[in-house]
Amino acid sequence: MSNTIGKFFTFTSFGESHGKAIGGVIDGCPPGIEIDETFIQNELNRRRPGQSNISTPRQEEDKVEFLSGIFEGKSTGAPIAFVIWNENQRSADYNHLKDVYRPSHADFTYQQKYGIRDYRGGGRSSARETAARVAAGAIAKLALRKMGIQINAFTSQVGHIAMSKTYEDVDFSLIETNSIRCPEPETAEKMIAYIQQLKEEGDSIGGIITCVVKGVPIGWGEPIFDKLQSRLAQAMLSINATHGFDYGKGFEGVALRGSQMNDEFVKDGDRITTRTNNSGGIQGGISNGQDIYFRVLFKPVATISKKQNTVDIHAQEVELEARGRHDPCVLPRAIPIVEAMTALTLMDLSLIKI
Repeated sequence: MSNTIGKFFTFTSFGESHGKAIGGVIDGCPPGIEIDETFIQNELNRRRPGQSNISTPRQEEDKVEFLSGIFEGKSTGAPIAFVIWNENQRSADYNHLKDVYRPSHADFTYQQKYGIRDYRGGGRSSARETAARVAAGAIAKLALRKMGIQINAFTSQVGHIAMSKTYEDVDFSLIETNSIRCPEPETAEKMIAYIQQLKEEGDSIGGIITCVVKGVPIGWGEPIFDKLQSRLAQAMLSINATHGFDYGKGFEGVALRGSQMNDEFVKDGDRITTRTNNSGGIQGGISNGQDIYFRVLFKPVATISKKQNTVDIHAQEVELEARGRHDPCVLPRAIPIVEAMTALTLMDLSLIKI
């Protein structure tokens, strides 16, 4: 099964949305990393539900409990196991979905593949599982921090409302100043108002998260099948509701000529660098020392309170009106998940020896 990511720094997650707990095991963490539990909890707090009126009202403290692999505040090199107890499930909200396939959910495919599904909040397919990823990613961040690597993600577009600034002009200190986590305050206000409007209408909306990584040295990434962008794409597209990934100029590059897209090499003091960074810090699948930047597209949340047509397990047409507590827009809570999956990917690649 595919519940583990990484080859040298590995993370295995477990648990379901309405089970007793979710959690994970990290193997391959180097010894001697200071495990700042306050930092880890703050990362979980950024992802947890109930943060604002544009997120689900489900209340989960998401307190992480470490079980092994840490002694006197540092990693020992042994597997780090942790658990996050589920405390605020309302499984009865899903009783009416026991025999119904929700549009654009995993209900139908899980039932067909496994012959059984946990209809309580989606079970294993629920985004609740991503809390474990954030905890593991926070440990990877702590290890990368010792190498001088910084990861910052932010909301750059909601529906048709997009930021005007490029990532080079973004003040990362503004990301956490509003509930949508957009570092352009005026645009953030428009995004929030739009999400609130759709929430009142019982609908949802998607958008784009941009992630920027600074400090990655030259040489990370393993062609041919473990190219840096390939590994990042796999990690990002494993997150619930993701529908697209691009890096550097990405899809915008199709409108450029080669003479416009190419990053010319220049001498900067005693080192070689590039005049531009249209490649997003990656060339030939290997980091080139420039900032790595990429975008992740998230679709609108599939669970909405508007009435929808679907079928039940007997192939009978039914009308569905979903109940429960759900996000009208996943972006603000997905930002720490994007950062966590980036950290896990980079930490794994950092341990590959030539």
